[in-house]
Amino acid sequence: MEILRYVAFSTDPQGGNPAGVVLDATGADDAAMLAAAAEVGYSETAFVVPSGDGALDVRYFSPLAEVPFCGHATIATAVAHAERHGTGRLLLHTAAGPVTVTTDRSADGTLVATLVSVAPRTAPIEKGDLAELLAILGWSEADLDPALPPRAAFAGAWHPIIAAASRDRLARLEYDMTALGTLMARTGWTTIDLVQRESPTVFHARNPFPPGGVVEDPATGAAAAAFGGYLRELGLVPTPATLTVHQGVDMGRPSTITVTVPTEADTGIAVTGPAVRI
Repeated sequence: MEILRYVAFSTDPQGGNPAGVVLDATGADDAAMLAAAAEVGYSETAFVVPSGDGALDVRYFSPLAEVPFCGHATIATAVAHAERHGTGRLLLHTAAGPVTVTTDRSADGTLVATLVSVAPRTAPIEKGDLAELLAILGWSEADLDPALPPRAAFAGAWHPIIAAASRDRLARLEYDMTALGTLMARTGWTTIDLVQRESPTVFHARNPFPPGGVVEDPATGAAAAAFGGYLRELGLVPTPATLTVHQGVDMGRPSTITVTVPTEADTGIAVTGPAVRI
């Protein structure tokens, strides 16, 4: 397999979130894909197989396991495909469901991709699970923003949304990876979406990712889509809305994710960003 390496949600190879991309994984079995993802060592690698209907079948593997959907690897895959085949619209068959992604060039020539997630939804977090999560993070109830209540959100994968009351609280991240990984395995969470609201449409985020063997993701498109659905479902932003999510700053890999939230309920959330080859 030819493994390409891209950074998504940044035009600087030193920023954003690195992803592996295999544009033709025909014939590769699960073990081969997992081994390749482990060798690459990024939070996810996308494996593409052209399907008979002109769409692409895509699977995503972290170094430890397969995940149903990955936003930054989708953005990277779309840009890699556009570099070889030209810009346009693609239909991706993922384990989470159909995802459309469109590529185009910005005014300065940078390739930019926009994915539209599966329909998002949210669910309550059990009190015991929330208390355990906060204890592992070392957060208290006083650290939380009451305007953004804790809730699990889905747009291809599940992410609990936990909002910090201050940027300083978000900046201080230290936790037990084994304990958090055990909790996430029990609850089915993919990453923990820790957020802080700077303004009505600007947010900061951090995403611990123990199930993938990664302490923290510098840009998480799937969580950003889930967060957009969470905000719409709970009526926390007027829609339609365009949001900016800054992630990776605290770990030295700044990323910028643009999230477009349409008004219509049960419609997918759009996530936009550039990608560049490493």
